[in-house]
Order: sequence, then structure tokens, then C-alpha cells
Amino acid sequence: MDIDLCLSVWLAARRGERLEFGAVQAARTKRLRGLDWTNQILRGMSSTGAYDPRSIANLLLEIADQQQRPLTNLELQKLLYFAHAIFLIETGDPLILGCFEAWQYGPVHPIVYKAFQESRDKPIRSRASRVDVLTGMKSPLPPPASPPIRELCLRIMAQYGRMTAGRLVDISHAKNAPWHYIVNKAKTSLALGLRIPDNVIVERFRYHKVSVGAKPTYGEPSEDTPLA
Repeated sequence: MDIDLCLSVWLAARRGERLEFGAVQAARTKRLRGLDWTNQILRGMSSTGAYDPRSIANLLLEIADQQQRPLTNLELQKLLYFAHAIFLIETGDPLILGCFEAWQYGPVHPIVYKAFQESRDKPIRSRASRVDVLTGMKSPLPPPASPPIRELCLRIMAQYGRMTAGRLVDISHAKNAPWHYIVNKAKTSLALGLRIPDNVIVERFRYHKVSVGAKPTYGEPSEDTPLA
């Protein structure tokens, strides 16, 4: 399924509404609470207040470029996770749409991973775009212009942006933190897609610790993969 349509469906479900899949025609005429939901997502922000995750990713990449700090997809995933978690804890609202999942080297947002997967283990040079589910046209996905959101991302880059991939992975794998909790829970119970719910992030983010001195546990990984 197209990732932009996935986001639209996720947004509809979050609001307790149903999006018909029967034909593209149904998507053309569907409106959510009288709003043009496609244009909301096109602007990078949903009508719930949460952003398209690729829009925030583009903002982090923009700041990283300004700071001459190349980012791989793996590193971007961890920074995006920290941004979402801190915003969630400080405001009580999600920063981005969708869910993070527990992958081999920490939390990953699958939609963002797919948007930049062509970069593989190399620094990301491109920016995420979207395909309009109504017209099929590809369009740029600009980063948010909101000063508080830009300030948040600047804080994330200041706190975590200079850490290596290995350090970011170690922090994301901290004992009892969200990733660790979900992976352990999956050993004894059903964990759908190893998703990391927002309530788990709020409850367990405090367990993230910054390792100092010792070498990163996993070395310096360059690519992430889903856990089997």
C-alpha cells in the first residue's frame, strides 16, 4: 500500500472514522469532518496537530546540513524518536503520525525508513516527498515552519546530534527503556509488529541513559533491519 495512503488511513482510524478502499474514486470524495485531509497532510501537519513524520525528518536533515553533520537513515531514526518522545512528554501530544517499531538497532519509524531507504548506509542527500493519493502527483514535503518545532529539533541536534550511530543505538537500547521493554515483552506475549506505543514512551523514556567512556556495545552500525 502507498505510504501516503497508509498515513491517511492511520489518521482516519485515529479520529474514529472509516476510509473506504473500494476504489480511488472513494478516496477522491471522502472528507474527514468537513476538512480536506489530503491538503492537511500535504502541508506536513494533520488536523489532529501531529506532523507527517517525513516532514520532521526533513527538518532534522535541514538542521544537520546547516551544522555540517551528515546523517544516515539509522542516525536519523534515533533523532526522530528522541524528538517525538521529548515533545510527547513535554506537551502530552504526539509530534508525528504513526508508530515507531523496535528494530535491531532501536526505534524505527517505518514510513521514514522507507522514504530514505535508497541511501542505505550512506549519508542522506535527498529530502522526503509525498505522492498525492488523489492525483498521483509527487510533491515536496516542506519542513515545519513552526518556531517551537524548529526549536525542539535544534535542541535534539544539540543534545544528540554529535553522537555517533553506536552511541545513539546504546541510548535507545537502555535497560527498561521503551525499546528494551517492547523487545522483552514480545518474548512472552504478542506484540503487534513490535510497535512502541506512545504510553510506553512516556512511562519509560526516563530510563534512557547516555553512555560515556566505554566503546559502543554494537560498534558503529550503519543500517537497521526489523527484528525477526
